[in-house]
Amino acid sequence: MFHKMMKIAAGLGVIACAMLPATGASAQGKLKEVLSRGKLIVGTGSTNPPWHFRNEKGELVGFDIEIAKIIAQGLFDDPNKIEFVNQASDARIPNIVTGKVDIACQFVTVTAARAQQVAFTVPYYREGVSLMLVAGGPFADFAALKAAGSKVTVSVLQNVFAEKMVKDALPEAKVDQFESVDLMYQALNSGRAQAAATDSSSLRFYMKQNPGRYVDSGYSWNPQTYSCIVKQGDPDWLGFVNVALRESMTGTTFPNYKAAYERWFGETPPEPKIGFPQEFR
Repeated sequence: MFHKMMKIAAGLGVIACAMLPATGASAQGKLKEVLSRGKLIVGTGSTNPPWHFRNEKGELVGFDIEIAKIIAQGLFDDPNKIEFVNQASDARIPNIVTGKVDIACQFVTVTAARAQQVAFTVPYYREGVSLMLVAGGPFADFAALKAAGSKVTVSVLQNVFAEKMVKDALPEAKVDQFESVDLMYQALNSGRAQAAATDSSSLRFYMKQNPGRYVDSGYSWNPQTYSCIVKQGDPDWLGFVNVALRESMTGTTFPNYKAAYERWFGETPPEPKIGFPQEFR
């Protein structure tokens, strides 16, 4: 009888322990953890303008950096309460999964495979491929490039998909692949190539940095969605980040997103329309 009573008591003890509030950072959730810490830890890169790179003063700048600051502003009413962790592209997901960083904002392309490992935030940019031309060059726009057929050579950064990517837009064009972005643009500047296939964001950035030197052909393709990533299983943290990003594009903090977009891409994003929320159309 005594042993039976002891077993019952032990069982009740286990139930009571299970009902006690959990303690520690993992139990309280990432949102409370970050607020308690007083700073946001962000994984990003430092070598890819206009997304994340160091300026002439050695400061970390770029559109991804601005996105991180928008989130910090929402957390602390201070965009500078951030610790940036410089990481390679292949460390983006591991550093989230292991908890080394709270969030990664590093031009992460949304894919179904990656969504099995991390949680994606709402998108903050849609990337694509565009064709950059030299102002005053032999071809004025995409229609002229396409009409020229095999007379056009397109420079592109070397990778296994480069040939097909260019041919999807200009089936008859010659494709010249280069080991670096600098060499790709040198080919365009020297006339060796009549167009350069590059990220749409890079095209906008280089046009802004070199006013009057380059023009956009007017055609973009191969869309890719960019989002930040967080660890799975914490809906409060993901929900907060989504609110901060969404409102920067559609609501109260739109001026911050607008200023960053203009600074790095040289264009003004469309103003949020008053009335029925456009994102639900």
